[in-house]
Amino acid sequence: MQISIRDAKPEDAGRLLEIYSYYVENTAITFDYDVPALSEFEDQMRKIISRYPYLVVCRNGKVMGYAYAHAFVGRAAYDRSVELTIYLDHEVRKCGMGRLLYEALEKRLKAMGKLNLYACIGYPEVEDEYLTKNSAQFHEHLGFTLAGRFRECGCKFNRWYDMVWMEKIIGEHL
Repeated sequence: MQISIRDAKPEDAGRLLEIYSYYVENTAITFDYDVPALSEFEDQMRKIISRYPYLVVCRNGKVMGYAYAHAFVGRAAYDRSVELTIYLDHEVRKCGMGRLLYEALEKRLKAMGKLNLYACIGYPEVEDEYLTKNSAQFHEHLGFTLAGRFRECGCKFNRWYDMVWMEKIIGEHL
């Protein structure tokens, strides 16, 4: 089994949307209710790729997940901070690919002079079939710490979920 990480390309959009669609339709990991159109997903990819790293992980040549950074808040004062997003094919979670993606992404961001990494994560008061605490635990395992929690701020599948923000500082604030 060969695992590789590379920059995402526009032609990956269909596969990435396929991965993301599972989470929209079957989980509360994303609070999106509807799967975006392919053209909308491609537009979003192009905007992100123009400013930030957007990576894919492949197993034996097939894209199995993706991670990218994007603007945190969007004002100039936050330019050294980024929000991260990661999705893996739902059948390959907990096999190390997420760690590889985040490590590669962090390395690129550090080289760009980014200092603060943030992740916005759906979080259940009580785990259920739509949302577990796995994402927060994954981030914690990679050195992220809890920065804040918003209670019952997202409703999906007629259930209320919390949202947590986690952060990781990767550079000195001089």
